[in-house]
Amino acid sequence: MGEKAIARILGIDPGTIQMGYGLIEASESDEPKVMAWGVITASSRLPLGERLHHMYLELLELAARHTPSEMAVEEPFVAKNARTAMAVGQAQGVALMAAAARGITAVRYTPTQVKHAVTGYGGASKEQVQQALVLHLRLDAIPEPEDAADALAVALCHCQALRTATLVESGNPYDHLSSRNT
Repeated sequence: MGEKAIARILGIDPGTIQMGYGLIEASESDEPKVMAWGVITASSRLPLGERLHHMYLELLELAARHTPSEMAVEEPFVAKNARTAMAVGQAQGVALMAAAARGITAVRYTPTQVKHAVTGYGGASKEQVQQALVLHLRLDAIPEPEDAADALAVALCHCQALRTATLVESGNPYDHLSSRNT
């Protein structure tokens, strides 16, 4: 349809060794369009501070190259390993800081919110999320690596939120139906 884009969304799956990213373009009526996906990597041999600095610089470059209008970042899942969750939280902070440095609106979503937006069920498995991504984004295969697929899911979650907000702002999307029934 070629409708005007409402946002270029950079989804981020934070990590301290591998950070996934996925870029989609959203419009008011067309299906979201995948623009890019991949991972930013840092050597596990580097101290945490150096890895985070590397991730920050790479995110700045990625944002400059792809010019997203919004960044959606997944919040860390806190389960059994609090130390890992804290490190991922630090990586999330780096992503938010990079967004602020580039003047990009940043939002955060929990894993449950992402799963619900992509599959309709907040308890969906990783495999179910990946299959839903293929359907929603009309992909030929599940994006790899896994962190990039997760980042695309975060971007799609934000795309759904933006579309809902756009519908709400424009009034009741069902008004045209009620006028037929009177």
